Amino acid sequence: MLKQHRELSMSIHRTIENNEEAGIRPSKTYQSFVAAAGGHRELNFIEKDVRNYITREVRNVSEQEDAKEFGKYLLRMKEKNPNFFFELELEEDQSIKLAFWADARSRAAFEYFGDVISFDTTYNTNRYNLVCGSFVGVNHHGQSTLLGCSLMKNEEIESFKWLFQCWLRCMGGNAPKGFLTDQCASMKRALEACMPTTVHRWCIWHIMKKIPSKLNGYKGHADIEQEMSQVIWNSHSKDSFDRNWNDFLLNFGLADNKWLSDLYEHRHIWVPIYLDHHFWAGMRSTQRSESMHSFFNKYITQNSSFIQFVKQYDNCLRSREQAERESDAADFHTVIPCATKSSIEAQFQDAYTHAKFREVQAQLRGKANCITRLKNSALGYSVYEVGEQVSSSIFNKFVVTYDSVAAKVKCQCLLFESRGILCRHALSVLSFEQVSQVSPRYILERWSKKVKRRHTHIKSSHDEPLMEPRSKRFDQLVFRSQNICEFASESEELTAILHRAYDNVIAEMESLKAKRKGTSSLSHENANLESVNELQSTPRIRTRGRPKNRLGSKLDKQITNATKKKKTRVLSEVKVMFFKFVAIEFIFLVNSLANV
Repeated sequence: MLKQHRELSMSIHRTIENNEEAGIRPSKTYQSFVAAAGGHRELNFIEKDVRNYITREVRNVSEQEDAKEFGKYLLRMKEKNPNFFFELELEEDQSIKLAFWADARSRAAFEYFGDVISFDTTYNTNRYNLVCGSFVGVNHHGQSTLLGCSLMKNEEIESFKWLFQCWLRCMGGNAPKGFLTDQCASMKRALEACMPTTVHRWCIWHIMKKIPSKLNGYKGHADIEQEMSQVIWNSHSKDSFDRNWNDFLLNFGLADNKWLSDLYEHRHIWVPIYLDHHFWAGMRSTQRSESMHSFFNKYITQNSSFIQFVKQYDNCLRSREQAERESDAADFHTVIPCATKSSIEAQFQDAYTHAKFREVQAQLRGKANCITRLKNSALGYSVYEVGEQVSSSIFNKFVVTYDSVAAKVKCQCLLFESRGILCRHALSVLSFEQVSQVSPRYILERWSKKVKRRHTHIKSSHDEPLMEPRSKRFDQLVFRSQNICEFASESEELTAILHRAYDNVIAEMESLKAKRKGTSSLSHENANLESVNELQSTPRIRTRGRPKNRLGSKLDKQITNATKKKKTRVLSEVKVMFFKFVAIEFIFLVNSLANV
């Protein structure tokens, strides 16, 4: 427990550094040391030492150096791959106002998954209170994929314009077909200016989340919330939504509510029936962006630096890349069995990724709740009414049209148009028509597992830790030692051989180290980076006041010596006078006693 006896070895240092980069909390790191050692008593350090090392050595980045290190990080990434893209907007004092970057893999992935983008800025990142904005798409497995990251000092219109224009330049000037955001007026105006052809959609989840707080003051607010949800989700045409909305306002006396009036005025950018005829890859909210932010939130605090943030961004990129690679491997090596004898199911089984094929299977299972009725038919064009039993007392009705000549099917629910998956109502009609194979137009290349996508051959960019030479040598030795130890641990004989080898090697290294002790020289002829890195500072000596061994001139020394001689002569004279005084007093005392 004494401070002078507590120390962290090289192995402990490297483990702490690796765990910190992986986002493992210091308490968990310390507990792993305790478990490996067999208890707290077996360690020669405490948890506070681990935290102090992280604070002093790992996270020790001053605010003045932080922005410089961030700029160096961007340059290193550019050197690794020329397709790494970044731009910075600086204030007059050269501080960072806006920053955007995207790695080469993200730029290549935009070619396949840049049709629909979710963008969110609801996350404050670090000690500078900069806002993080992430561009997120959906890959062929339905997984979120990062397509760029930004840091913003404010959320003004001009800031968003700069960011969106920068992102478009990064992606070759190709604007997405759909763009999801929250209800930010500045973002909306910037999008209209930068991407006029892109369909903008508000996050419906944020709107529905506000209902309790906005309508809590009304009597029967729970019934209001339930009825409003029914109007939003169960209106299957624009006209029916308008009628249902007006009836809803009249029934609950909400005609004068400003929040609801504003929502209705902007219904074309948030109500599903107004937007679902566009493709959204299954996205209706910005929760994919928020899920990325929740990843950062596990490891980033308000005291985090730029460098800590970009390290976690790199980790997020790597985790997304690994998830996609694992899913690609599963698609290649395994097969999800068909649940029915349907040739249509087998068609999608052969073409789609596992995640999307499961969605198709869910729609095929939903056919069991559907009843199909032919309403009219003429010249190969048929109109069906499909009733779906939602609960024991609720039936929803959908109009489905089928053109047998063109092999086209269209449902009123617009599931295929918005998600790219044929709905159970359309599948019921195809089954009724005894269609054995769907048209290729209903098997989207976007969800196909057979497409060779260029971005899968590009490794996501991440920064390599800048280690000192000793740390690099230590990691290399540990890596090689693990294989030797694993082999030797198979038997007692092999273990004994390795122990003897260790003893011989340690003795040889100590002998060499003893020979090298003493002075050595370093000149321009034999100096290199490694030898310079091993230079050590002379031991620091703590003194009080002015150092006593200050080097002075010859005159200073003469003055000092003269002063010393003068002090010595004066001291001698004082001593003589003192002894004379003592002698006189002694004689006087003796005479006094004799007279008595």
